[in-house]
Amino acid sequence: MEYDYLIVGSGLFGSVFAHEMNKIGKKCLIIEKRSTIGGNIYTQNIENINVHKYGAHIFHTNDEEVWTYINQFTKFNRFTNSPVVNYKGKLYNLPFNMNTFYQIWGVKTPAEAKEIIEKEKSEYKIETPKNLEEQAISLVGTTIYEILIKGYTEKQWEKPCDKLPSFIIKRLPVRFTFDNNYFNDLYQGIPIGGYTQIIEKLLEGIDVKLNTDYFNNKEKWDKISDKILFTGMIDQYYDYCYGELEYRGLNFETEVLDTDNYQGNAVFNYTEAEIPYTRIIEHKHFENAQSDKTVITHEYPKTWTKNEEAYYPINDERNSALYEKYNKLAKKESKILFGGRLGMYKYMNMDEVIKEALNLVKSEK
Repeated sequence: MEYDYLIVGSGLFGSVFAHEMNKIGKKCLIIEKRSTIGGNIYTQNIENINVHKYGAHIFHTNDEEVWTYINQFTKFNRFTNSPVVNYKGKLYNLPFNMNTFYQIWGVKTPAEAKEIIEKEKSEYKIETPKNLEEQAISLVGTTIYEILIKGYTEKQWEKPCDKLPSFIIKRLPVRFTFDNNYFNDLYQGIPIGGYTQIIEKLLEGIDVKLNTDYFNNKEKWDKISDKILFTGMIDQYYDYCYGELEYRGLNFETEVLDTDNYQGNAVFNYTEAEIPYTRIIEHKHFENAQSDKTVITHEYPKTWTKNEEAYYPINDERNSALYEKYNKLAKKESKILFGGRLGMYKYMNMDEVIKEALNLVKSEK
């Protein structure tokens, strides 16, 4: 065989795996259907601003091993994710904290906020939440649910909240302190210079072919290596033999504006159902980029259809059961490995992707 490993997809999972296998002398080839490396963490420099082309990516983790690993390739700044919500023209802080409670109710103490929330929760008497709506109300009551959760979530998933599984927001941060830091993780930040440079360093010395779709010549690629790591959709790999898994799609509308500051914050969420986009990203605030202009991206959730980019797996009961059928096929494979969000049909943050890739490396050594 010409290669030890063919890696289908140059995203974070495939790139970490290729880097580690290359270090121990395994010859790897990456094929990527896009014209750029990095999958969804690709960043492009526009007007001296590193633009997150496929949605905002903020690195955060409590895993010191993963944090040390990723810091080999670049330095990270101390960016703290503090989103602002626009709901019908009024602004609120995320995550839900004392600033939010003051903005909604005018309360100034944790005791006052807890009293209101507990009163709202008690009116519903939810012991075991059966869906996302019940989960949200059992955590934060009805007012916060209606203003900050319901519209945004239903846009994101294109389903009513009472039809979505409760686990989607089980880890919803609720704080009775004046703290706008969205993540609780010990380590967080943005790579200085963008994410693309990390992928470039991971792939040094590795053969990469862009604009190359595995399925356009599957027979050829199957013969080029001893093993294949596939990071695309697992149901597509098996030609949808058990049926199609569901995914969510996204549209990004990016524009350069002739102003140095559009919204004063990296992330603005729009939670009312009537506004079609879920958020506006102003990229320069991730790295405090110095530019006379700014770049913003409107992010629109959309129904996913075949031959479009899939961004989020929908891990509800129906899809989880269907995935298990495909996973049983995957476990029987001796040559094919599956990885990443789509290959494992699992929503993962970037630190989890790295951890899973390193675990696969260990199993292959």
